[in-house]
Amino acid sequence: MTSGTAKIFSFLALAALASSPVWAQPGAARPVRMLVTYPPGGATDISARLIAPRLGENLGQQLIVDNRPGASGLIATALLARAAPDGHTILVVDVAHGANPALNDKMPFDTLKDISAISLLMRVPMLFLVNPAFPPQNLKELIGLAKANPGKFNYGSAGLGSTMYLLAEYFKASAGIDLVHVAYKGGGPALAEVMGGQIPITFLSTAASMPQVKAGRVRALAISGRERSPVAPDVPTAAESGLPGFEFYLWQAVLAPAGVPAPVMARLSNAVTATLTHADTRERFTALGAEVTATTPREADAYIRTQVERWIKTLKPMATSK
Repeated sequence: MTSGTAKIFSFLALAALASSPVWAQPGAARPVRMLVTYPPGGATDISARLIAPRLGENLGQQLIVDNRPGASGLIATALLARAAPDGHTILVVDVAHGANPALNDKMPFDTLKDISAISLLMRVPMLFLVNPAFPPQNLKELIGLAKANPGKFNYGSAGLGSTMYLLAEYFKASAGIDLVHVAYKGGGPALAEVMGGQIPITFLSTAASMPQVKAGRVRALAISGRERSPVAPDVPTAAESGLPGFEFYLWQAVLAPAGVPAPVMARLSNAVTATLTHADTRERFTALGAEVTATTPREADAYIRTQVERWIKTLKPMATSK
């Protein structure tokens, strides 16, 4: 997850969540290890720590948050794939999990065969952002300008496989345009470059970018979600702006190794659902502009499969054409 996106969750890094990675429950014999694909302080980590205390309570077990960052989540996910399928190891991932098969020719595991989903966790839409001096006033105008000038305009992201990168590449494929990728060390630096006029375009979450939009430092052309956001009601969706059916969210999910026995998976699923549907959990995510997306394991597996297929269709042709 990019540092810019991680700003969505910055005010949630409360002492109560970050003071300890362990939430103990009396009488639990063996702890559950919750692997996280990114370092402490990132959006995925903050989400994991937000749900960890109540999830530990609902499982009646000690829950340990174990950050294993690197390779866009491949390191932590490989650990999960090799873990015993006994319900004592779970993992929190983000949208990169669905894109990794398209970005890596040699995967250390099979995303669809070696991993089982417990539930989706949350999702949040992204904004299409430009420098205020950049001529396009809406997404249709940006698409038209880019088509008339292929390869002329740059967009900034937090690097290959980042949420910003994935949205941009999906946008390029959907609109039939050519924008040049410029990688930064995080979403914050990319946004700063757009505000400073060094590059014209970037893509960030609503919560991470709305303060700059309201201050007039960047202009929001569209939002990537299916519907307009309550935090940006005047910003039209991409679907309203010339890309019918376009939809993209930064999403997260809770996973387990393949082969977890059905009764154990049901227990994990029930505990995660109870955690995510609790009023306090929903309120915390809603305050971030995020939507809790508790699902059944089957629904989550189906969603991840569609994401894998989407990114193979979107990214593979680009890789072979370069």
